[in-house]
Amino acid sequence: MSDTIFHKIMRREIPADVVYEDENVIAFRDIAPQAPVHVLFVPKVDFATLNDVPEDDAVVIGRLATAAARYAKKEGFAENGYRIVMNCNADGGQTVFQIHLHLLAGAPLGRFGTPG
Repeated sequence: MSDTIFHKIMRREIPADVVYEDENVIAFRDIAPQAPVHVLFVPKVDFATLNDVPEDDAVVIGRLATAAARYAKKEGFAENGYRIVMNCNADGGQTVFQIHLHLLAGAPLGRFGTPG
């Protein structure tokens, strides 16, 4: 497994506010939130970018999305709405090179994911 901050969180080497976990996914609050609710969903398999996910492992992306939807329903904001975002590589805004999904909610979201 790689050694990004997300891998260290998964190994419990550094603390995080974990809000969801199952056998395939861990989710925790973003330390620099862009919305009132900003949670990162990270698979427990090691792929640096979305480009690195082979087609026969595409289920990984579905697991992230369905985990985010379950969390939104459980927390009571699914009906009002939320946004999920994945960044890929530097020009796409990816800063941690372990695939992950951002869930943003809790206020009307502007055009590019920030409240507004």
